[in-house]
Amino acid sequence: MNSGLLYATLAYAIWGLFPLFWRLLQSIPALQIAGHRMIWSWVVLAIVIVATKQWKEFRGSINFRVLGSYSIAALLISINWVIYIWAVNANHIVETSLGYFINPLISVFFGTVFFKERLRPLHWVSLTCAAIGVIYLTYHYGRLPWIALVLASTFSLYGLVKKIAPLKSLFGLTLETTVLVLPALFYLILCEYQGHGTLLNTDLRTYSILFIGGIVTAIPLLLFATAAQRIPLTLIGILQYIAPTLQILLGIFYFHEPFSSTQLLGFSLVWFALAIFMLEGLLRRRRASI
Repeated sequence: MNSGLLYATLAYAIWGLFPLFWRLLQSIPALQIAGHRMIWSWVVLAIVIVATKQWKEFRGSINFRVLGSYSIAALLISINWVIYIWAVNANHIVETSLGYFINPLISVFFGTVFFKERLRPLHWVSLTCAAIGVIYLTYHYGRLPWIALVLASTFSLYGLVKKIAPLKSLFGLTLETTVLVLPALFYLILCEYQGHGTLLNTDLRTYSILFIGGIVTAIPLLLFATAAQRIPLTLIGILQYIAPTLQILLGIFYFHEPFSSTQLLGFSLVWFALAIFMLEGLLRRRRASI
């Protein structure tokens, strides 16, 4: 299997299981969880860079242009984190999955427009089927699915920035979290000063989960950043269906969120589209190996 394909698959599988993890912190406000996530991710990545003796190389790779592009990436991913964590802990897992079903369509659009990536006929069939499913779901949702739209747009734009980013994945992610760490620390200290913070007033178990949150944040982002530089953005767009599929299964069968027959029809169209795309890829690789 292509390494980029493997890394992307692993990243989306981990993201798909994230609701199980963030529900462990349901008593903490989403913005504070995101702040801890930024800080502990930076700590984990900084330890990796120092341990592998890459700190000097990392510092030398930074200039104003690089800092500007990664600051945009940092802003996009921080918005995505806050909305996602809040939505999961507010029992909107099914709607978050809708956002990540919409997301691949935007990624494929970016791939064809900005990178001139060409789609084969079955790809168009797959995308058309997925688009119909998403439009159907949105129409029958009954209101503007703002959670889904914000998640889809911010992560699609983040993927676009990462595609053209000049640094290798470890350095890029470390720079993103470096941009975020001071604002996050300032916010957590402010919450502590106002008497509702979790920086000092929490138990060892919760602190352990928050620290592990830095690890589980860094790993899939590193895998995603590496994959984005090795495989076409159109393929990344389709593989992204792995995460929301896992999320919606958790939302329905584990967290028991409501799921109507209308929603089942819409999601089935999307799953059928993914099956077409994957089958086309398998057949093409089989023909190439003959």
